[in-house]
Amino acid sequence: MAGINMANKKQEINTLNVRMKKRRRVKQILVYGLLIVGAFFVMYPFIFMVMNSFKTGPEIMHHPNSLPDEISLRGYIGVFQSLNVFRLFLNTTFVATSVTIMSTIFSAMVAYGIIKTDIPGKKILFRIILGSLMIPEVILLVPRYMMMYTWEWINTYRVLIIPVAISAYNVFLLMQFMRQLEDSFLEAARIDGANEWQIFWKIAIPMSKPALSTVAILTFMGSWNDFLRPLLYIRDESLMTLQLALFQFKEAVPGQNLEQIWAATTMIAIPVVIIYLLLQKNFVKAFTGISLK
Repeated sequence: MAGINMANKKQEINTLNVRMKKRRRVKQILVYGLLIVGAFFVMYPFIFMVMNSFKTGPEIMHHPNSLPDEISLRGYIGVFQSLNVFRLFLNTTFVATSVTIMSTIFSAMVAYGIIKTDIPGKKILFRIILGSLMIPEVILLVPRYMMMYTWEWINTYRVLIIPVAISAYNVFLLMQFMRQLEDSFLEAARIDGANEWQIFWKIAIPMSKPALSTVAILTFMGSWNDFLRPLLYIRDESLMTLQLALFQFKEAVPGQNLEQIWAATTMIAIPVVIIYLLLQKNFVKAFTGISLK
C-alpha cells in the first residue's frame, strides 16, 4: 500500500509539473506575442520611411504600404543635387555634439553638487530646478527671443548651443541616479585627501556612466531633431541644420519629387539610430541599476 501511495504521489507531482510547464509556455507565448506586436507598431513607421525612400514619387503616392517594385536611388541623388548635404550634416553634428557634451557634463556637476555635497541652499536649488520643469516652453519663447536679439546672438551657433547647455530634466535624472551611489566610496576618497573635483571626475563620473549615456542619448536626439529653435533664430543658409533645411526643402520641392523628401528624412534618422544602438546597453543599465550592484 505504501508503494502504491508513493507511486500515486509521484504521478500527481509529475502531472502538476506538466501542467505548470504548460502554463509557463502559454504565458511565455502570450508575452512574446505582445512584445512582437508592440515591436511591430514601434518599428513600422521607420520601416515605412526607409521603404518609401527607395521608391519613385508616383509609386509612393499610389502604393505607400507596399514594398518597392524596383529599388530606386532617385530620391537620394536628388537630395544631394538640391541640398548641400555635407554642410547641413556638419552644422547639425556640431550643434548636437556640443549641446550633448556641455549639457551632460554641466548637468552632472549640478546633480553631484546637490546630492553629494553640503553646499548651502541646495534644497532651494532643487525646488527651483523642479519648478522650472513645470513651466511650458511656449511661454518662454518671446522673452528668450528678445534676450537673444538683445545679445546679438541671432543667426549664430551660440544661440543653438549656449541656452541649452544645461537641462533641468537632465539634472533631475542624474540626481535620481546619483542618490544610489554609495557614500562610503566618496568618504574614503575624502579621507585619502581627494578634493570634490577629483571625487567627481574619478569616482562619481565612472560610476554614473549608464545614466550619463542615457542623458547623452536623449540630449543628442533632442538636439539633432530640434526644429523650433533653428526656425526661430537661424537666417543664413550656411548655418542651417538638417531639420530646418528639410522643412524648406519640403516647401520648395513639387509633389512629383516626393521621393526626395523620404530619402532626406531617412538620412536624418539614421545617425540617431546608430548612436542609440551603440549606447543601448548603458541606456538600459541606467534604469535597472545594474551598474551599482
